[in-house]
Amino acid sequence: MQDNLLVRKDNDQIFSSDPSVSYTLPARFYTDSSIYELEKEAIFYRTWHYAGHASQVAEPRSYFTTSIHNQNLFVARGNDGKLRAFYNVCAHRGHELLQGSGRKTVITCPYHAWAFDFDGSLKAARNSENVAGFNRSQFSLKEVRLEEFCGLLLVNLDPEAKPFVEQFDGLEQEIRQYMPSVDTLAFAQRDTYNVASNWKVLVDNFLECYHCAPAHKDFVDLVDMNSYRTITHKSYSAQCAGAPRTTRSKAFHFEPGDVDFGYAGFYVWPNFTIWIYPGEANLSVLQMNPCGVEETIEYQDWFTPKGEITDQLRDAINYQIDVLQPEDIGLCESVQRGLQSKAYNQGRFIVDEGRTELSEHAVHHFQSMVADALQADLG
Repeated sequence: MQDNLLVRKDNDQIFSSDPSVSYTLPARFYTDSSIYELEKEAIFYRTWHYAGHASQVAEPRSYFTTSIHNQNLFVARGNDGKLRAFYNVCAHRGHELLQGSGRKTVITCPYHAWAFDFDGSLKAARNSENVAGFNRSQFSLKEVRLEEFCGLLLVNLDPEAKPFVEQFDGLEQEIRQYMPSVDTLAFAQRDTYNVASNWKVLVDNFLECYHCAPAHKDFVDLVDMNSYRTITHKSYSAQCAGAPRTTRSKAFHFEPGDVDFGYAGFYVWPNFTIWIYPGEANLSVLQMNPCGVEETIEYQDWFTPKGEITDQLRDAINYQIDVLQPEDIGLCESVQRGLQSKAYNQGRFIVDEGRTELSEHAVHHFQSMVADALQADLG
């Protein structure tokens, strides 16, 4: 039954490798719970997941927790200064070890007090000395791959996955071009949004500015849309604009500073985006975390010099919280409701030859990666 969902049906139009002639993914890819379940193994359990920032675990024995669907993890810095990631589960009876973030001398399970070092080794298990053949080395925490990228910490459940920098070759150079001082940034705050939408609707929405003029009046007052272009790469895409239209836009006010362009945004497969706004040095990550076929939790983490938020940066953050995010969330929730309509199955990508700000070629690029990961046959 599940496999039948991934092949072209009689009422499906062709999803083509050529975005200029292609129809979109069928609506069932956004509404069917079976496809949602397939995505866990096919996409999320084998790709790089944004977990947090190195500044959040700057001190030895500090940690924070994260999750990829129902796989709970934690990232920690050991006494040796090394960053590691582990499954957040006790090797004894499966109890979760840590909650939230903080700093500890030792990781102690709340259930039976098994104690682990920050290198994952089991240090103590009460009464185990009276158990025949008990070997502590058999009960170390299970490590997960972890990489640091421009201060961001990425985890991957697939031990055979290509390194992040190899898979996203070119992304670091682009980020450093727009934000040369990225290494000076530290975590400032996290904003959380609950969205009644499939995660892919949110990614689709990020990847095109065809909707910007009708739906984001303040954004187009800030950004020179004539210079706005989106360029797709193998596993990511970049959408950037030249100089801002004004430093006194309806979105927010700023003084020319470290960021001397209008906007830079990067989509990173499968579910997080990187933003850089004009003005003082800043970077944020907006991640779309699916928690149901039609439910997504979005986290937006902000990074600023020393983790401090000036009045100027506060204006930009408040614009995101109070204006842009509510606008986008309203659009995406409406799309999700529309995808349930018996009158809708697929639309047609608007893709022009010049790949202008009105072109949806990056949406096609993303949907193609989804189809490839699921091994869908829609041609």
